[in-house]
Amino acid sequence: VQLQASGGGLMQAGGSLRLSCVASGFTLDDYAIAWFRQAPGKEREGLSCISSSEGITYYSDSVKGRFTTSSDNAKNTVYLQINNLEPEDSAVYSCAAGVKTPGFHICSAYGLVYGMDYWGKGTQVTVSS
Repeated sequence: VQLQASGGGLMQAGGSLRLSCVASGFTLDDYAIAWFRQAPGKEREGLSCISSSEGITYYSDSVKGRFTTSSDNAKNTVYLQINNLEPEDSAVYSCAAGVKTPGFHICSAYGLVYGMDYWGKGTQVTVSS
């Protein structure tokens, strides 16, 4: 199982960015994919989650409305679209996968903390003002 995030870079505030998370070794039918970020000196923050086969998405309150997660199951890829970038969005963004378990709402605040099984290396996003 591997996850690889990409698409980061140096951006201007107010711009948009789409990050990609390519999964290999498993299919999105069996796993939910979540996005996280961690800024220097701060705790890792769960941002979003998608369970594509059920059509379920989840967003943390801090990013709801500006971030959108989507998937392309044919490419085994999950995306994170970030609009209206802010300097506070500067962080390392990474994706993680959690196996879907009946009765467990993995795409939830609780699921983002306790439900992820595999983690990928992150991609740096830097937003200048």
